[in-house]
Amino acid sequence: MDWGGLADAATLFPSFSGAEDGHLPALPVDGPVWQLLNPKHSSGLKAQMGGITGEIACDDADFFTRGEGIVVDATATVEAGAYLIGPCYIGPRAVVRSGAYVREYSWICADAVVGHATEVKHSILLPGAKAPHFNYVGDSILGKDVNLGAGTKLSNLRNDGGEVHVRLNGERLPSGLRKFGAVLGEGVATGCNSVTNPGVVLGCNSTVWPNATVTGIHGPDSQHR
Repeated sequence: MDWGGLADAATLFPSFSGAEDGHLPALPVDGPVWQLLNPKHSSGLKAQMGGITGEIACDDADFFTRGEGIVVDATATVEAGAYLIGPCYIGPRAVVRSGAYVREYSWICADAVVGHATEVKHSILLPGAKAPHFNYVGDSILGKDVNLGAGTKLSNLRNDGGEVHVRLNGERLPSGLRKFGAVLGEGVATGCNSVTNPGVVLGCNSTVWPNATVTGIHGPDSQHR
């Protein structure tokens, strides 16, 4: 399938070199970037996270944990009252704020933020991505300098539980995934209480206005009201 480059990792995350601090996911070089979210793919998020080893190394451990495979960098901050379920990874200088719920297969890279009352599940926050307050991030990938407004939800499941389709140029195309939230390119900003329907891809520096609902694949600098 020709996605016109709109679904390529190199297009969505142009500054990501793979040499940043901490453990980093290998982004796909062929095929749409959302293949990372396929739990059965040999190079998917789930498979890659199986290669991360370590321990909870940060000084302040006044938070809740459940399960195995929880790795927290010594320079990360996990505030009291946060809840981590393994396996998950919290990278260098990342911040997980009080009341955050970090579920299985959450890969929180260096300098990323998971805020108060934010839930993250089977998702990647690349270095510098921010989901700072009252967000839901399910089966999604957030690029550098993404900032989710308060209350933004990245919906990842159709009401009927069927395969998520993506929409491109008016055409409805199968993604191969039952759960697929959003892929947000570098610099995407969403307004408060906005929602992305399952299978959204937004190019770099796109903007979603407050209370808006977004569907489909869109190129860089797109505006959604």
